[in-house]
Amino acid sequence: MTLIGAGVLILILGVIASLMHWGEHHEAAGEVAGHLNPAHNASSHEEGHSVLLRRIIVSLWHSNVFFIGVSVVGTVFMAIQYVAYAGWSVVVKRINEALSAWLIPGGVLLVILFVIGRHDIFHWTHDGIMTKGSANYDRIVAGKSGFLTFGFYLVRMISYLVIWAVFSWRLRQLSLAEDLNGGTSYFHTSVTTAALFLVLFAVTSSMSAWDWVMSVDVHWFSTMFGWYVFASWWVSGIAATALIAIFLKQAGYLRFMNSNHFHDLGKLIFGFSIFWTYVWFAQFMLIWYANLPEESVYFNQRLGGFEGRYTWIFYFNLVINFAFPFLALMTRDAKRQMIMLKIVCIAILIGHWSDFYLMIMPGTMKGENGFLIEIGIALIFLGAFLILVTRRLAEASLVPVNHPFVEESVHHTT
Repeated sequence: MTLIGAGVLILILGVIASLMHWGEHHEAAGEVAGHLNPAHNASSHEEGHSVLLRRIIVSLWHSNVFFIGVSVVGTVFMAIQYVAYAGWSVVVKRINEALSAWLIPGGVLLVILFVIGRHDIFHWTHDGIMTKGSANYDRIVAGKSGFLTFGFYLVRMISYLVIWAVFSWRLRQLSLAEDLNGGTSYFHTSVTTAALFLVLFAVTSSMSAWDWVMSVDVHWFSTMFGWYVFASWWVSGIAATALIAIFLKQAGYLRFMNSNHFHDLGKLIFGFSIFWTYVWFAQFMLIWYANLPEESVYFNQRLGGFEGRYTWIFYFNLVINFAFPFLALMTRDAKRQMIMLKIVCIAILIGHWSDFYLMIMPGTMKGENGFLIEIGIALIFLGAFLILVTRRLAEASLVPVNHPFVEESVHHTT
């Protein structure tokens, strides 16, 4: 609730700053025109309201896509542990189950945002853009008309969300039934369910990345983009799992969780921060080396475009998402210390939220971006996300008491 309150205050401050044009650069000619022509002032005022509304809608989309990704990764992580017959992670299994609590409310909000705000987020939804002979006709976008249609897009979006939510719910119910009744049948059913989910997620995660993020820059595409978005979601989800485990441990819960479990989570965060960087570099290097205009425009916008508004974020992402976790978690001891792991996890979550900011804002807001509104909305989302997660954590034992590998997890050593 504190986070939500802080987010509302920052959001209000951001809205006031936007309406008052604080910190914005005004051309001298525009100021003179405004003094001489009242109609110009009225037009600018209306335009300011339009930009503000678009910025709020885009910020809601940005934060919601990020938190939905973190939420579904909880289920993905748990599913991988099932199919790998992994025992060490049982003590954090309930945290993975709790992360998926955002999928349904976040999914509903995502559908609503697309229906009412699609014109502010996606250029390809504008009227006449795929109609030959129209003033808005775009030949490149029209070539993608078989895929980018309102109805088909909506069906795909709902399909992804329903698949993720249904499998998350199913694995949760099997886990709770196992607590009540014991036996190994629930575990074996969970393994089969998890395997099917992972196959479906492998397809839907890439497609959701194309739909929800890449189609913002509709003229541009990358064959590695699905992997790139997944890598960002994946390392954020593991960081969220580790961070919640640390807070629970420090609050006196999860007494069976020890430095060996944190060490393994730290290794995953360390390794997949490098994996994210590998995918980032592979995508960037190939586009830079080929230097094709239709590909390089994406990075030109982020590395100097719009008067360099995004350049510092571009380099900031590399530092906070790669250099910092790489150096901070390089030693064995660092991965076993809760304070160090906590700092790195918070940095990674902030860093990958800003990574999604860089993916979405240049294609939607162009040079009219900002941070107060975006940070305020992100804090509101974080507060709401934590309310749902903590409520789900409180619904059952934090350790799955009848899981067949619970003893192995309790006595886990590395």
